[in-house]
Amino acid sequence: MLLTDGQTVFVIFSDMDGTLLDRETYSFEAARPALERLRIEGWPLVLCTSKTRAEVEFWRRRLNNTDPFIVENGGAAFIPKSYFGFDLPDTQERAGYDMLRFGDEYPELRAALREASRLSGTPARGFGDWSVEQVAEAAGLGLEEAELARRREFDEPFVAPENPEALLNAIQALGKRCTEGGRFFHVTGANDKAGAVKRLSEWYRRSRGAVTTVGLGDAPNDVGFLRQVDIAIRMRSPHDEQMRRALPGARVTRQTGSAGWNDALLELMAEPLRKG
Repeated sequence: MLLTDGQTVFVIFSDMDGTLLDRETYSFEAARPALERLRIEGWPLVLCTSKTRAEVEFWRRRLNNTDPFIVENGGAAFIPKSYFGFDLPDTQERAGYDMLRFGDEYPELRAALREASRLSGTPARGFGDWSVEQVAEAAGLGLEEAELARRREFDEPFVAPENPEALLNAIQALGKRCTEGGRFFHVTGANDKAGAVKRLSEWYRRSRGAVTTVGLGDAPNDVGFLRQVDIAIRMRSPHDEQMRRALPGARVTRQTGSAGWNDALLELMAEPLRKG
């Protein structure tokens, strides 16, 4: 990260679907100017998503991104080796990263969803019940991306029935959480995106001094981490009214998806420079 006297140093925590990526096309083309500015300045872009590690790795290659990332609604944060320059407490090695785990492992969550369905008498099917083709159709993905989306470790997405209250109550009674994303409900352990953002923010400040954290998100499962950052940016989305009530002080984009993401960050970075 480049540090110049008096200049704000930003760390960007961003949701993906409906935020950095267009909700329908999954394109980030409109965000290229802001992405290039982040690259030039050396400001980190931490992807913070309900996507799996395999999915995020796919998108990080496309984005040429080498920063830490948060997966499956805060189930874990994956940090490239030696990224922060000091030993990271509470981490373990997984897939070549230092992994900080917050959530329960996937088989336990699958079992909880099945049990909640039985207890509530409410049918519920998650990604683990679907074929690659069914996941692709439900999520609007290609087959390759759908296969990556099924490689879950800490979160089970599912489609809620028309009246989901009994099912959601049963999930909570079993000691699990349920959160709503842009397309699906998700069963998780006692984790959310906020906990992972908080820990990474602490490590960025220890590593790089004063920083200003920025968060961008579009759905209810983003509310917690948007409350955690210094500057919250709420994306235009089908959840506008719910998000407005939850985040009354947040900035709001004029456009949806990558176009809104791009405009919001370029406008923020054009403001008078402040110390973070």
